[in-house]
Parts: sequence; structure tokens; C-alpha cells
Amino acid sequence: MTYRQRAGAALLISTALTSWSAPLLAQAAPAPAQTTPQQAPAAEPQAPAAAPAPVVAAPTQGTIRSVRVVGTERLEAETVRQYANLSPGQTYTAETLDQAIKDLYATELFADAQIGGGNTGDIVITVRENPVINRIVLEGNKRLKSDKINPEIKLAPRQIFTRSKVRADVDRIIELYKRQGRFAATVEPKVVQLDQNRVDLIFEINEGDLSKVRAINIIGNKSFGHDRLVKEMYTKQAGGFLGFLKSNDTYDPDRLAADQQKLRAFYLTQGYADFRVVQALAELTPDRRDFIITYVVEEGPRYKFGKIDADSQLRDFANAEVLKTANIKTGTWFNAKQIEDSVTALNEKAGGLGYAFADIDPDYNRNVETKTMDVTFKVNETPRVYVERIEITGNTNTRDKVIRREFRINEGDAFNAQRIKRTQDRIQSLGYFQDKLEVKQAQGSAADRVVLSTDVQEKSTGQLQVSAGYSSLEKFIVALSVEQNNFRGMGQSLSAGVNYSRYSKSVQLGFTEPYLFDKQVLLGGEIYRRDLNSFNYIGNERNTTYSQTTTGGGLRLGFPVNEYLTIGTRYSLNFDKISLDQSTFYTNGVCDPLKAGTYLCDELGKRTTSSIGYSFAYDNTNGIRATRGQRAVFSQDFAGLGGDVRYLRTQANGTKYWGLPRGFILSAHAEGGYIKALKSSSDPTKDPIRLNDRFFGQDLRGFDIRGIGPRVIRTPYDITTGNLVAVDKNNRITDALGGRAYYMGRLELEIPLSSAARNLGLRPSAFVDVGSVFGLRTPALQNFLARCIDSTTGNTVSTIAPGSTVPVTCPTGQTAVAGYQEVFSGNSPKPRVSVGIGVNWTSPFGPLRIDLAKALVKQPGDETKLFSFNVGTSF
Repeated sequence: MTYRQRAGAALLISTALTSWSAPLLAQAAPAPAQTTPQQAPAAEPQAPAAAPAPVVAAPTQGTIRSVRVVGTERLEAETVRQYANLSPGQTYTAETLDQAIKDLYATELFADAQIGGGNTGDIVITVRENPVINRIVLEGNKRLKSDKINPEIKLAPRQIFTRSKVRADVDRIIELYKRQGRFAATVEPKVVQLDQNRVDLIFEINEGDLSKVRAINIIGNKSFGHDRLVKEMYTKQAGGFLGFLKSNDTYDPDRLAADQQKLRAFYLTQGYADFRVVQALAELTPDRRDFIITYVVEEGPRYKFGKIDADSQLRDFANAEVLKTANIKTGTWFNAKQIEDSVTALNEKAGGLGYAFADIDPDYNRNVETKTMDVTFKVNETPRVYVERIEITGNTNTRDKVIRREFRINEGDAFNAQRIKRTQDRIQSLGYFQDKLEVKQAQGSAADRVVLSTDVQEKSTGQLQVSAGYSSLEKFIVALSVEQNNFRGMGQSLSAGVNYSRYSKSVQLGFTEPYLFDKQVLLGGEIYRRDLNSFNYIGNERNTTYSQTTTGGGLRLGFPVNEYLTIGTRYSLNFDKISLDQSTFYTNGVCDPLKAGTYLCDELGKRTTSSIGYSFAYDNTNGIRATRGQRAVFSQDFAGLGGDVRYLRTQANGTKYWGLPRGFILSAHAEGGYIKALKSSSDPTKDPIRLNDRFFGQDLRGFDIRGIGPRVIRTPYDITTGNLVAVDKNNRITDALGGRAYYMGRLELEIPLSSAARNLGLRPSAFVDVGSVFGLRTPALQNFLARCIDSTTGNTVSTIAPGSTVPVTCPTGQTAVAGYQEVFSGNSPKPRVSVGIGVNWTSPFGPLRIDLAKALVKQPGDETKLFSFNVGTSF
């Protein structure tokens, strides 16, 4: 393209967009050697005048003889004449012709318009049409993708190019960036002139950086410091330690308005009833990168509660009961949040009496002289209401009856707010729907009728879970389970699981029907196979000690006593086998106590356990992820209904939740159990409770699986020196024996995060765990320096006691094998204590739990574990 062509294109566009704040600049591409129609160089445009040519001096009044149109390309001449409103035979003046030019420009179809022939009556209208948009191109947008910007652009290919529409599109794009916190963003529209009066419209975008809040100033605060007030705001000042992690340090006008409400809410809770934000200013810094926010506040005097009165128009809601429910004391500092909580409590109380739409109005009387605030709770007369109907929507998989059977109120019943709240908790506890489910109420067909409705949002109720952990003894542990908690949409549970590690293997299959024959009776059952291999290490060599195999199943029934209390019964039948590796621990086909230990040889054999049990369960929590309420279970199992085992196992556990200010959730958990033998043992070294029936305390974080409680620690002798061999805890020989009694406790604080982190599903917590396993009889123990074994048969011929002559020698034909000392350890009710942090994360690949726990208090023989995690996915 020649210089003349470039100049002509620039003059054309600058003329079309005269007086525009963001000028369109001509942009021409170099002409390629060969061009396609889309790439053809722009034709040389005519150079229009900088402003419409003045009308040639016209007579004061004349008659139009003819109207001719010149310069049209797409428009018909008659269309132009109609826009100009000029026709032959019409009387005209200079003002008429001036108005015709204005009308032509008002159509936004023309880049230039002139009228000549005003002195003769032969009118000539010369126009140059606005170009047609060939395409629209976005350049420079990285933070905002084109699919987010394009819907904001109203111009489109094949539309007429007009400066006003381009200006509007630029404003919309800039506003879009402002909503993203990029107030320094600029948009420069450019055009490339093409042939046939077409143009490419290019929006060159400079996105700029996020506009941060450089400083927050508060003027007028006297009672509270700057830092204290800033803590109450959503907006935070940019910079500082870990400032790059902040997401609320960018400027947002909506957040600015919310911060004013937060300031006012804070002062109203501190007694400043007259507080107001006089002015809130957000000033863009000279470099247009950041904002400085200034609040001018007026605190006013501080008030206390004066006279607290009640005026109830409801016959069964007396004034004394209103005051008791409101629970506000005269003389305390005025607190608007306390008033709000009182109104909520009064509404709940009135709702429990059958008034769904209670009209409660706190009336304030401010006494400026005494700085007191009198409050009268007015409870206006409202009719009792009844439930007209219950509507359930949103359940595509879950059957309607599964939800309706959780309602604690039926159609036709008197309205009761407490029962509706309990209904919400019960539906939420099913675990089938998203959090914060709400049963809403609306006016029915009459003043005394109410319609209850809930719009549920179903979530995945199937769960594929993979659990993993690391043990100092077992190394890695993996478990896989599949569970569907809303099978066929009928609320049934179906589960299957497989567990594998060096320590144990198991398979399980279970099914539960919570409403048998549509009655509130639970029926469940399961079958399972569990293989446990206990082992230890000698040096780096792994040695299996005993194997425990359990095959069995069980049935259970449950039914409610009242709203919160449930009774359950169960029966189980187990076939157990405890064995030792014969090649390692047997001599002549018999368990050798010198190899395995007397305590293990005594446990060998097969036994059948037939047990029946019951449990009482109390639960008034508000959902699976409870924030308030408590759960408690007491259970007993009697083994001896047939079979070979006789005992009574008693267990109890309870958890309480507290919702604390600022979103913290505190929970306290305690549990314990004891097994009483119903079949005594004449041997004081033999415990009547078998190894596989004892407690092991596996849930104490910070300690290994079976890492606490009674155990036998075996330390080998050095037959050359007669001393015990020094081994570290990872290489010592130890056997966990479990106990007949245990207790566990946990105190855990769930820590709230920002809304962005909560949206990611992060729920961190800090915890303290305490517990112990104990109550076992001291078993028979071995302590010998060495044993002499027959070199031919491998049988033990004799043992050598500690303190004998060293190095140990045996008679000819016999071999000396090192002996060991067994110590019974860990059989103490003294507590083990651990502290740690953990996080639950609803990750894209499923729920994940990570725990880091440090054992602070431990007993001799205990084994610790620092890290564990659990991960799964829903379907």
C-alpha cells in the first residue's frame, strides 16, 4: 500500500470518528504478493471533508424541482430521499436542508453527507455509506477468554460500522474487566480498511494488573483501633506476609458496600446504636493500578439496655414467657445481634405453638440523656395455621416416599417449627442431598393454611473409597470399598469391601433396608472373611508370628423408641482359627513354646462364637457433618448362645458438637469398653478372653495399628557375651496381645477458611487424642540364654539359663541357638496422648483425609505413626 493510500485510509476513519474519546486509528497490513479476497488490500478511499460542506446559499424560500442521490452502494436512492425527507414539489429553506443533513447522520448509515443545488432547486444528495464489518478480532486478552468477552460485544460481522456502537462495545469490555478487578485495563479499537467498503474491527486490549487495595484509611474512629476495624471487613489491604495467598485484596465496589454494612453491624453489637458511615471513598492511584479506600465514620454515644418489656397479643404466649425466651438483661451493653437472636428464638417458640407467620416486632426507645435503649418485644396477633400440603421437588433418583417418611409433620397437622427443623436435620442426615437443605413455608389457600416445600439437590450417594496408610511395621496399607447408600433410590445400603496389606486381608458384603415393609424397622445383614497375619522383624527379615482367620456373618434389626432414641438387636456367628507357621514354630508337629512363646501356643485352635447383642443409640445432631447436638451409643454383646466362647462385651461412646463463633466447630468424643469372661481359667497365666476377641485401640492417631496396649517384647541374647542384643524399635520382636478394657477420647476443632477455600472443599482441623488399652493377665514368659538343639532332628535338647558360662557351647552333635528374654509391657491404664492437625478435602477425585499426629505421652512398648491419609471418590 502506498503512502497516499495509508494517508487516505487514516483520514477516512478519523473523519468518521471525530470527537471520540478513544479514537479509532487506521491500521493497514502490508500487501502480500498474492492475495485472497479476504486479504485484498484496502482500496484508496476518497478523502472526505473534515466536516459536512455547508449548503450552497439558498433562497429564503424555494421549491424542489428534483432530488438526485449520488454515492450509494448498498442503499437505494429512494431510501436516502426518505431519510432526508426531501421530494420534488416540496417547499424548502436553508433550515430545511440543514435538518435533512442532520436526519441523514442520525441514521448512522453514512460516514459523510452533503446537499448541493440549493440555489436552483435541483437538489443533489451526496453520501458516503458507513462500511460493513467483515470480522471482529480480539487481541491481547489472556486473563479473560474470548468466549467471555464476545457476548458483551453487540456489533457483529455483516453489520453496519458505527462509531457510537463501537464506543458502547468498548465501554462494555472495560466494564467487564472492572468486574474482574482490573481497573487499569484499556481497550483501543482499530480498523483495517478492506475492499467493497468493508472493514475488520480490532479491539486491542491491554488488560493491566489486578487493581489492589493499597491502603485502607478510617477517619473518625475513637473507640476501636484501625487494625481491629479492618479485621471486621471483607476487603484486606494488599501486601504483608503471604500476601500472594490473599483473594480479597482486590478492589470490588460490591465488597466496598458490604464492608460498610460489616462496620455498622460490628458497632451495633458493641452498643453504638447511632453509628453511621458518613462517607466511603475509593480513589484510584495516579498510576491507575491500585485503590486507596477511605471511610469517614461517626461513632456516636454508647448505649446500654434499659427497660426490657413485652407486649404479646397471643393468648398462649404470655409476656413473661416472651421475656424469658428473649433473654436480654437490663444494664448490659446494647447489642443488635442479641436482639436479632431474640427475635429468631421468639419466632421458633411461636412456631412451636402453631404460629407459622408470627409477627414479632422489637420496638426501640432511645434515651439520649441516660444513654439507654428501652426495648419492647411486640408479638402481634396471628392466627394458628395448619399444613395444607407438602411439596418435594428436585429428586430425580430418590423416590418421593424416601423423603416424605423423614417428615416429622404431616399434611393436616398443626404447624410446628420444631418439627420442621427436625425434619430438615433428618433429611440432611440421610446423606443423599447437598448441604444446607431447607424446608420452606409459604401462604396456603387461606390465612390459616401453610404450604411446606423443599427443593432437594441430589448428590452422588455411591462411594468408591481407597484408603492408605504407612506403618513402621507393615509399611503400606491399602483398602478398597464400594458402597451405595441410596440403592435403587429407595434408601437402601449396599456395600462391598476388600482390604489388603502385609498385615491383613479381608472381604465383606453387606445390605441394609432402613424401612422394612415401609415400617420404621431396619433390617441388615453382612457376610465377611478376615485374615490377619501378625508379624515382626529380626534385623531386616520379616517373620510371621500368628495367623488369625475369621469367617462369619450377622443379622441386625433396629427400630425407634422416640424421635432421638433407637434400639437395635443383632446376632452374629463366627468361625475363628488361630495358627502358627509349623516350619518356624513347631517341633515334631507340636507348637514349641521356646520358639513361639507360651502365650501364642495357648491361643492356637478353632473356635465358634455365637453371640447376640443389643444397643441403645441417641442422636439429635443436625446432619452427617454435624455442627450441633450429640450422639451416644451403649451396647452389649453376649457370646455363649451355643459355640465355644463365653463372654459379655460392653461398650459405650458419645460425641458432642458445638458451633462456635466465626464458623469454628468443636467436637468432643469419648468411648470405652470392657469384656467380662463368663468362663474362668484355672491357669493364672492364661487369660480367659481369646486373642481375637480383645480390644486393640486402632483409632488413636499418632500410634500405629495395634500400637498401644499389652504386648510381649522379645529381645535376643548374644551367646558369645551373655548380654542382651541392643536393637532399635523398628527391629525388635513384639507381639500385640490386646486388652480386656480400653478407653479413647478426642477433642477436635474444625477451623473455618475463606469462602474461596470452602468452595474448594477444604476443612482443616486440630485435634488431641487420648486413650489406653489394658486389663490383660500377665502371660507365661520365656527367659533363657540359649538352647541346644539336635543337629539331626532339630529338637531342643536342653536350655541354658542366663548367667551361664559364655561363649555358650553344646555337646557334640548339638548346636547352640541364641535364646531370648520376654517382657510383658504396655498393660497400663495410663493415658497415651497425641496431638496433630488434619484436613478433609473434597477433591476432584474424591474425599481426602490427611492427618499428621505426634505422640506426646506413650508407655513402654508403644509403637508410633506420624502420617496417614484416606482418599476415595463418589459416583
